[in-house]
Amino acid sequence: MRYRRYVALGDSCAEGLDDPYPDGSGYRGFADLAAARLAERAPSLEYANLAVRGRRLDQILAEQVPLATSLRPDLVTLFGGGNDVLQGRWETRAVAEALDDAVRALAEAAATVVLFTLTDITGRLPGLRRLAPRVALLNRMIVGTAARHGAVLVDLRGDVAAGDGRYFGGDRLHLSELGHRRVAAHLLRALDIPPAENWLAPLPPVVREPYWRLAAREWTWLRHHVFPAVHGTVRNRLIGRQPGDGFVPKRPEPARVTTGG
Repeated sequence: MRYRRYVALGDSCAEGLDDPYPDGSGYRGFADLAAARLAERAPSLEYANLAVRGRRLDQILAEQVPLATSLRPDLVTLFGGGNDVLQGRWETRAVAEALDDAVRALAEAAATVVLFTLTDITGRLPGLRRLAPRVALLNRMIVGTAARHGAVLVDLRGDVAAGDGRYFGGDRLHLSELGHRRVAAHLLRALDIPPAENWLAPLPPVVREPYWRLAAREWTWLRHHVFPAVHGTVRNRLIGRQPGDGFVPKRPEPARVTTGG
């Protein structure tokens, strides 16, 4: 199928963190990569990306879904739920209702709606293992919601590369360039469109490193990602700030896509 207008919704992963464009012009990510591939088949394709980092499903429903439906897309992707898991405000019923309401509205507006399960990062990050049941529950919600509303499901849980540290960026939370390319490839395959040949290529073997270098990498991660994240969380709670406040969609208006990627 050749799509006319593609709108991406979601959080930081849909926005493209942690996959910057080589020229420093912003973040790319799986949605941009997929849009470029789709435009190779349909050069008139228009693409908008309404995703904003830090957004929960209720915020996506309130802020992004109405705008997305007004754009009259024929393809919509929704990648979200991770912030509901991480932000400590989990309410099972509220999360399920926000997800269902969002997908119902999108399915009424677009011929093709795509949802994604989340890879489980809780075993990779200290202190998050307790959230593993929450991730599993969210994924069951996503699977059930996709089936209920006839959405296409991209199940990322089966990608063996998600267990490799190279799948994630420097903070070990957001996808790396490699991770985004793999998600884009899974999305395209779900749409019966071939991805670039190397996007799902097996990863080369990991090169063993001396312990001093591993220790240095751990310290760098703690210093530049963990400590700032903890400080930022405490500060935001004190001043009533939400993650993502002050950020806006990177591509709010549909526009033609530059192919390649």
